[in-house]
Amino acid sequence: MVDLEIFREKFRNYTELRIQENMSQIIVVLNGDCLSNDEKREGGVSARVFKDGLWGFASSPSKDSENIQKILKKAEENADFISARLKNTDRIFRKFEQKNFRIDLTTKKQKMTRKQKMNFIREIDSYILSRYPHLKSRQIVYYHLLMRKELMTSEGAHVYQSIPRSFIRVSLTTESQPINLSESFGGLGDLEDIYNSPDELFGQIDELYGKLMKKRDGTIPDAGFKEVILGADLAGILAHEAMGHTTEADFVFGGSIAADLLEKKVASENVNLVDFANKAFGKTCPVPVYFDDEGIEAKDAVIIERGILKSYLHNRRSAEFFKTDPTGNARAYNFDDEPLIRMRNTCILPGKDKLEDMISSIEDGYYLENPANGQADSTSEFMFGVTFGYEIKKGKFTKALKDTTISGTAIDLLKTVTMISDDLRWESGGMCGKKQPMPVGMGGPAIKCKVNIGGN
Repeated sequence: MVDLEIFREKFRNYTELRIQENMSQIIVVLNGDCLSNDEKREGGVSARVFKDGLWGFASSPSKDSENIQKILKKAEENADFISARLKNTDRIFRKFEQKNFRIDLTTKKQKMTRKQKMNFIREIDSYILSRYPHLKSRQIVYYHLLMRKELMTSEGAHVYQSIPRSFIRVSLTTESQPINLSESFGGLGDLEDIYNSPDELFGQIDELYGKLMKKRDGTIPDAGFKEVILGADLAGILAHEAMGHTTEADFVFGGSIAADLLEKKVASENVNLVDFANKAFGKTCPVPVYFDDEGIEAKDAVIIERGILKSYLHNRRSAEFFKTDPTGNARAYNFDDEPLIRMRNTCILPGKDKLEDMISSIEDGYYLENPANGQADSTSEFMFGVTFGYEIKKGKFTKALKDTTISGTAIDLLKTVTMISDDLRWESGGMCGKKQPMPVGMGGPAIKCKVNIGGN
C-alpha cells in the first residue's frame, strides 16, 4: 500500500484518508462436483472531508499517488459544494487523542494454494459420502474474507488493520424427504490457523448428521405463546437483529423504539447486553475492531445493564449530539463506502444457570437452536426461522422439531427472561446487511423466556 503520510500536508479541513482492499474466496462443492472456485479482489482509496458540519466524499479504485491527490481534492470540492448550499449547526468535532496502530492477523504459516483448499473440501465431501451414502445431497462451502484497511486522519491517527475470516459451511439433506440441516464451522483467522486437517471437522459433521436424523423423524410444535429455551445462536441473533439495531444512533435518530427508552427498563434484571470491540472474556472477539473507520479507538459499549437501557452505539457525529464519547462503531465495508454506525460483537452476557437445570425447569415447552434467516425492525419486532430444536416434556427432551418460526418484540421477550446459562457461544459466519454488508459477531448463552412459536 502507498505511504499515506506524504499526503498529510494536503489536508485543509478535518480529513479521513483510507486505502482498503477486500479479498474473498469461495469454493462450492455439491455432491462431489465443484460448482464454484472464485477469488475476488476489490480495493481502492477514499477521502472524507468535514466542513461546516457536512461531509464531502470521493473514492476511486486507483491507489497511485497522483490519483490519491485527486481524490483528496475532489472530496474537498464536494465538501465546499455541499456546505455552500446547506446549513448545519454541527460545525466542529471535539478532538480525541488519536494514535498510530498496526495489527495483522493473517497467518504466519505457509499459505495453502487454491488446489490445496479444494482438496481439503473434497476430503470432507468424501468423508460424508463414505459414512452417510444415503443422503440425497451434501454441500460444502468454503468462504474466506480478508479485509485490509489503512486509515490516516488529520487529527493524527494512522491505523492499519488486516483481519481474515474463514468458514466451512456443511449442508446435508435426507433422501426420503427433503429435510435439510446446515452448520458453519470456523471463524477468525485463515484456514491454515483454524484447522490442521479436514478430520478435525469430522466429529462435528457426525453431530450434524445425528441432528438431521432426529429432525427427519421429528414433529411440528404446537403454535402459541410458549415457554422456551433459546440456544446461544438464537440468543445471539436476537441480541443483534432485534435489539442491537434499535440502539445504533442513526436508527435512534430515525425514530427507533430505543429513542424513548434510555435509562428505562427494557429487559429482566438478569439481562446484560454488550457490544464488544475486540476482546471479551479474556479472548479475541470473532470480529475484532481495534480502531474504527473514523480513527477512533474502539471501546466496549454496554447497551443493557441489569435490564436497563444504558447507551447507544455511536460514531463521532452522534456522540457529539448525545454529549458522550464515540464508541468506535463507524465501519465501512468497501473502499467506496462511507462509514456507518455498525455493531461489532454483540452479546448477551452469560448468567449463573446450568443448561440442564434450565431444561429440567420446563414442564411443557421447547428448546430451540439453529436460526435461519429472519427480520427485525426499528420497533424491535422480529421473526426468525428455527431449523432445529426439541420438545421439552416434564423437564426432558423428547422429540426433535422440524422447521418452525419464532416472532414477537425483543423488549417483550427480554422482559420474560428468568434463567441464563453460564456458557457462551459466538456466531460470526454471516454478514449484517444494513445498507452495506459487514462482518459481525453475535453471541450469547442459552436463555429461558417466553415467545410466540409457529406450528400446529
